[in-house]
Amino acid sequence: MATMALLRSRVSSFGALCCGRRDISFFSNTSASNWSKVVSDAEKIVGYPTSFMSLRCLLSDELSNVAMHVRKLVGTKHPLLNTARGFVYDSKNSLQMRGLVVLLMSKAAGPSTAAADLLQQDMVSGIYPSQRNLAEITELIHTAFLVHRGIVNLKEWTTSDGPLKDMQFGNKMAVLSGDFLLANACTGLAQLNNTKVVELISSAIGDLVQGIYYENSSSAEGNSPSDDVTLASWEEQTFLSHGALLAKSCQAAMELAKHDKQAQGIAFQYGKHMSLGHKMNSDLQPFVKGSYGDPVSFSLNSAPVVLHRHVVGVESWVLQLQQATTLGRQVDYTKLWRTIKAGKGVTMATDLCRNHGNKALEAIRFFPPSEARSALENLASAVTKF
Repeated sequence: MATMALLRSRVSSFGALCCGRRDISFFSNTSASNWSKVVSDAEKIVGYPTSFMSLRCLLSDELSNVAMHVRKLVGTKHPLLNTARGFVYDSKNSLQMRGLVVLLMSKAAGPSTAAADLLQQDMVSGIYPSQRNLAEITELIHTAFLVHRGIVNLKEWTTSDGPLKDMQFGNKMAVLSGDFLLANACTGLAQLNNTKVVELISSAIGDLVQGIYYENSSSAEGNSPSDDVTLASWEEQTFLSHGALLAKSCQAAMELAKHDKQAQGIAFQYGKHMSLGHKMNSDLQPFVKGSYGDPVSFSLNSAPVVLHRHVVGVESWVLQLQQATTLGRQVDYTKLWRTIKAGKGVTMATDLCRNHGNKALEAIRFFPPSEARSALENLASAVTKF
């Protein structure tokens, strides 16, 4: 009971802290054709497509009613619209990748010698029903995370975004929809009847709350150059907001099959480094895909910028930022992009991205060779390609 109370309190805080962030991070790779093939092959191994793993809840009567009201936001710039479109049609991004990784991890590890009490469960494609339920729960939490992150900070509202009453309505819909998904996730967790799994996933939600708090604090300060974001602090924040859910879900999948602490640790490490490698890949995209003359946009706290600032030093970075700031106090990102691209930060970030991919590969090789392990290796390799 105490554990479930902790979970409910963290879920409550989760929705409250998400206001103010318009950027939504999907688990994707910019090499769409290669990534799609890797995902498609992996889905065949686990037995069915996971692209709509949380569709059962998304099509429930409650959320169907919400969808009817969301139509009122058409014509505005409320980010909830883009999130909703991503659930229906998303050719470049695979929203349900966390669940797929959990399923692949479950199959790669297989049943443990201590899982005699689970033998009565019918395994489908080498995966226990409880592990499939966990994969769906992971996706519900991630989907709620995406919906909540679409809440608009009304202090930054402008008339070009749309009528203020519509933006307020969109925020209410985002809060209610995200809370509904989280409530379903909590119910699913309770039905797993495993206290340790509940503790792991609730702690992952707590990590998400903390990570979002850090991001909102950084956003409120305007990404100012006085923010001394180091590589270590960047990795810590990224793990909290992007990696903890996947890492702890992989560990929980091992716990459900009664695997020992070593196997659970290996699964955790794979999820952690997979997430860090992906986020670094995402941060690198404006610098490795963009070309001179193209409009660019990136966070001043992204990995290449953090590393560039570390290389040139604080004083030089402040000067570069001042030189790229217009009279209207707006940052000329194109000018700053050229400066960063010409430095060593991009190369360092690329090397670190590949390093995280290699660590994920090293971790998964603890498990015996199989199609599932090969699929996990392919996923780890794919997120480090540019």
